[in-house]
Amino acid sequence: MIPVVLADGTPADAFQEYVLLAAAAAGYLAFRRLRGSGFRSWPLVTGWIALVASAGLAVAALVVPAILWPPPAAVRPASTARIAIDAPTQGEVFTGDPATVAVRLSLEGGTIVPFTTTKLTPTTGHIHLYLDDELVDMTTALGAEIRVPPGDHTLRAEFVAADHAPFDPPVVARRAFVVKSP
Repeated sequence: MIPVVLADGTPADAFQEYVLLAAAAAGYLAFRRLRGSGFRSWPLVTGWIALVASAGLAVAALVVPAILWPPPAAVRPASTARIAIDAPTQGEVFTGDPATVAVRLSLEGGTIVPFTTTKLTPTTGHIHLYLDDELVDMTTALGAEIRVPPGDHTLRAEFVAADHAPFDPPVVARRAFVVKSP
């Protein structure tokens, strides 16, 4: 049988191939009967039934395998990379309302890439910065400036895979600092 490749680039399995073949055959029958160029001895309603069957079979070819044979749970890659927050320092005090805080990071064993992909490697990814568990920056650099209101804060830097999801276990660094009003 000729290999069938679905629209997302994945190869169809045998079930999908046969059901898609049946959908194509029903579509051909419907087209020929409804246009009056074939199967003239069959009632016109046969063409409409074949058209509905063709659409139903095409949908079934895509939906049924996902229900009957779900893919295995995605396994997140582990990374040996390490990330560190060089600035701000632990407990550092800034003044401002808001204060501009310069963030400097260092990354060992990993490479920051400027693109997103599902082809994951344990050494390539992006950096996400969180202030008090709220995402404030997704960056491809080892430095950033963030504006921070007065209060006690925790900065978290995470080296994530190239699909923006965390490695398993996560590659994270945390730092607490304070911003005081002027």
